[in-house]
Amino acid sequence: MKNFSGRLVLVLGVILIAVVYILPTFNEGLWPNKKINLGLDLQGGMHLVLEVDTAKAVESTVERMTQEMRDLLRRDQIRYVNLDRVEGNKITVTISGQENIDQFQKILDDEFPNLRVLSRNEANERLTLMLDLPDEEAAEIEQMASAQALETIRNRVDEFGVSEPDIRRQGENRLLIQLPGISDPGRAKELIGRTAQLEFKIVDDAGDIEAAEKGNVPPAKQLLYQVRNDPETNRTVRTPFLVEKRSLLTGAYLTDARVAIDSQYNEPYVSIKFDRKGARLFERITGEHVKERLAIVLDDNIYSAPVIQEKIGGGEARITGSFTTEEARDLAIVLRAGALPAPVEILEERTVGPSLGADSIRKGLLSMMVGGILVVIFMVIYYKGSGLIADTALTLNILLIAAGLAGFGATLTLPGIAGIILTIGMAVDANVLIFERIREELNIGKSPYAAVSAGYDRATLTILDANVTTLIAALVLFQFGTGPVKGFAVTLSLGVISSLFTALIVTRMIFDYLLIHRKMKSLSI
Repeated sequence: MKNFSGRLVLVLGVILIAVVYILPTFNEGLWPNKKINLGLDLQGGMHLVLEVDTAKAVESTVERMTQEMRDLLRRDQIRYVNLDRVEGNKITVTISGQENIDQFQKILDDEFPNLRVLSRNEANERLTLMLDLPDEEAAEIEQMASAQALETIRNRVDEFGVSEPDIRRQGENRLLIQLPGISDPGRAKELIGRTAQLEFKIVDDAGDIEAAEKGNVPPAKQLLYQVRNDPETNRTVRTPFLVEKRSLLTGAYLTDARVAIDSQYNEPYVSIKFDRKGARLFERITGEHVKERLAIVLDDNIYSAPVIQEKIGGGEARITGSFTTEEARDLAIVLRAGALPAPVEILEERTVGPSLGADSIRKGLLSMMVGGILVVIFMVIYYKGSGLIADTALTLNILLIAAGLAGFGATLTLPGIAGIILTIGMAVDANVLIFERIREELNIGKSPYAAVSAGYDRATLTILDANVTTLIAALVLFQFGTGPVKGFAVTLSLGVISSLFTALIVTRMIFDYLLIHRKMKSLSI
C-alpha cells in the first residue's frame, strides 16, 4: 500500500502538471504559460526558400580592400596610375616610379598579406599587378555570409513578432523560412529580403547631374536617386544625386534604431544611435563637411540629404523620408537586426491560407477521433473491464502528449497529428501484451493479483525494448529531419514516453487499487 500511495501521488502530480500546461491552449487569459503552436499546414502562413548571393559577399570584401588600399596610398602620398576592382572579385593596380613601387610593395606585404598575386608585369619603372583572394578565404567568406544571413533574418523575424518560425539552412547557400500565421505576406517578404546596407556619403553639388544621367559619371562618383511619393499628385518623383562612391560611415556602428514622431510636421522618422567609435566618426565627418550635404543611403536609395549646419556630437542622427508608421517601424527593425552580408533572392514562395489550415485541422482531428473510437470499442469488446482501464490510460496518454507539446513550445503539424494517431495504436499494443500475459497466468490457475504481477513483470522488458528502439528512431528523425519529418518525430517521441508511463505505471496502479483496496476476487479480462 505504501508503494501504491507513492505511485498515486506521482500520477496525480503528472496529471496536474499536464492540465496546467494544456489549459492556456484553450484559454490564453488563464496564466502566462506556453501553448501548442500550430504549424504552417494547420494555421496558414508563408513558406520561402531564399538563395544568398554569396559571390556578392566576396565582391564586397574585395571592394572594401580596394578602398582601403586607395586610402593608404593617398595617406603615404604614393602615386598610382590605376587602382580598381575588376571582373567582380579581382583588383588591378598600376604604380609608376621605382620609389612608389617600393613603398607600395611594403604596404602590400604589411597590410594585405592575404591577397594572392595572379599576374605581375614590371617594366620601365612601371608595375602592374592583378590580385585576388585565395580560394580557401573566398570560400570561408561565402560560408560566413550564409551563416550571417541566417542569423540576421532570424533576428528580423523575431522582432517582426512571428510565433514559432522555422528558419534553417538548406545546402551551402539556401535558407528555408516558414512563418506560420503571417497575415501580411508582402510586408514580411520585404522585411526579410531587404539588404539594409546603411551608408553615409557626401553629395557632390558641383557635379554635372545631366551628364551623369547620360552615363558620364566621373571616377569615384556614383549616381543615386531619392524616390518620393507626391501625396498631392499621387506620383513617384525620382530626384538624382551625384555622391562620392566612398562611404564615410556605415550601419556597422549602429547600436539602436527607433521610430519617433517629428513634433513640427507630425511625421514618423527613424532615430538612430551609434556606438562610441561610430559617434566619433560621425562627429569628425560632420565637422569636416560643414555646409555640405550628407546623403543617408540605404541599399543604394537616398532617403534624405540634409545640409550639415554644424559639427554633430552625441552619436545620434535621424532618417526621414515621408514614411508611414509601418514603413518606419520596418526600417527600424532591419537596421537594428543588421544588414545582410549579401543580397538574397526568393527561389520559392508558397502561401497557405487560413481556410486550408482550418480544413486540415478538422480532417486531422476527425481521423484521430475515428481511430481513437475504433480502438476504444475494440478494447472494451475484447478485454471487457480491463479494456476500459486501457482506454482510460489511452485518454491520459493523449493529454500528456498535448501537454508535452505545450510545455516544450513545440509546433503541431499534420504529420504530428499522424504521430499522435500512431501513438494511440502503440499505447494499446503495450496493454495488449500485458493483458495476454495476464490471461496466460490466469489460465494456469494463479490468483488475479499474482496473475497481474506476473503479467506486468514478464511483459515489461518486451515493452521497453520495443518502445526504446522506436524512441531512438524518433530522435534520429528529429535530429536530422526537417519540416514535416521533425513534426512527426516530436509527437512520436512524446507519445512513446507517455505510453510507457500510462501502460506500466497508470494501468498497474488501477489494477492494484481494484485488487488490493477494493478486494476484487476476479478480473474482467
